[in-house]
Amino acid sequence: MALTLAGGAVAPASAVERPAVDGVWRVEGYGTVLSIADGRLREYQTTAVSCLKGDSANRTAPGVYRTADGTELTVRPARSPRETGPADERGSLREAGSPGHKELRRIAALPAGCEHPTPDDPVTTFDVFWQSFEENYPFFAAKGIDWHAVRDTYRPQVHADTTRDELFALFSEMVRPLYDAHVAVLDGDRHFAQVRPGTTMLSQELDTRVKKYIVRRDLKGEKPQEFGSGRISYADLPGGQGYLRISGFAAYDKQDPSYAAQLAELDRALDTVLTAGRTASLKGLIIDLRLNGGGSDSLGLHIAGRLTDTPYVAYRKHTQYTRPQPIPVEPARGTPRYTGPVAVLTAGTTVSAGETFTQALIDRPGRTVRIGESTQGVFSDVLERALPNGMEVWLPNEEFLTGSGRTFDGSGIPPHIHTPVFTDEEFAMDRDSAFDTAVTALRGQ
Repeated sequence: MALTLAGGAVAPASAVERPAVDGVWRVEGYGTVLSIADGRLREYQTTAVSCLKGDSANRTAPGVYRTADGTELTVRPARSPRETGPADERGSLREAGSPGHKELRRIAALPAGCEHPTPDDPVTTFDVFWQSFEENYPFFAAKGIDWHAVRDTYRPQVHADTTRDELFALFSEMVRPLYDAHVAVLDGDRHFAQVRPGTTMLSQELDTRVKKYIVRRDLKGEKPQEFGSGRISYADLPGGQGYLRISGFAAYDKQDPSYAAQLAELDRALDTVLTAGRTASLKGLIIDLRLNGGGSDSLGLHIAGRLTDTPYVAYRKHTQYTRPQPIPVEPARGTPRYTGPVAVLTAGTTVSAGETFTQALIDRPGRTVRIGESTQGVFSDVLERALPNGMEVWLPNEEFLTGSGRTFDGSGIPPHIHTPVFTDEEFAMDRDSAFDTAVTALRGQ
């Protein structure tokens, strides 16, 4: 098929039928450029001093692309390029499992820096590392860090003969004062990361110990129903209460990494637990997030949709360069919903998506009380940045805001009722103060 143009010229079909998303797009606020052509999407990670190739993805449907790890990306232009007007220059990018969208702006070509490889020497690697934080990290002022002074201190220590080991140690020292669990320096099998002072690093050993402790002590030896590869569990409690433990918002289906597979397994759990009979009879629901390592924010919002009959805004998210975007909680359709009192158990080991889910329940219509300790204080999706020498750095670039414009980054979301959580004394005295307080609090609702 061809199109006859004015003057009788004939345009080839490929020129007319080029997919609307093809071209070069800047992802506003995320230091990223996308090049889309011939059914392939290529990411470029950019700063003022660098351009490095990132992930790639193959088209699976019009405007839909899948990366090697199963992540699904959907690109939508505001209008077809066959139409005219400024809207043609805009679009949106959605990543399955991450709520909301990222704004796209069409640009004429890749940035000039992408036309040749970024040098991989130690000094250039340092500059890309520093610039990645300078352009993207939102919390320097809140944490009292002068990032320019950090550069002035450490850059003179880097030279052409700086070893990889020395560079890894130097980068780790530069970010150590941030105490940000979403910041990491990675080089092969080694990595540097840390949590907020006074909190504990999550581990499989701690999770296993706590799970056994809860079954023996809180559930009186009754094993709960388990779903999602053991990451979701539920038990009915005396007095008409329920206990739902969620240790993460990922890896529910370990055979299929796609978001669709994780959502399907979550729905299987929720359909089994939140039946019509149980949602009508429950007098209170304890949701235990005390050991929750995060994952997909969208899965948390999906659960929140089973806990309300009324739409509301969970939070607003933005970068330093984008406007706050409201992220809604929509009541689940076609399934029973529980709208009674909820007690949410949290701790410093409530991290990332565990925290965004906690934040999504702050304005939940109905009665919701938080018990335990403050959450870790990291909410943003993580920017995974390649460095020229093959090392990597992870950092956050988003803020999650309450309706009043407050962010809990750094400090974490505080509980309404403070209790110790899984301390040595709690174990030694055979206590679970947060659980017991929640049971008592829900009885009084």
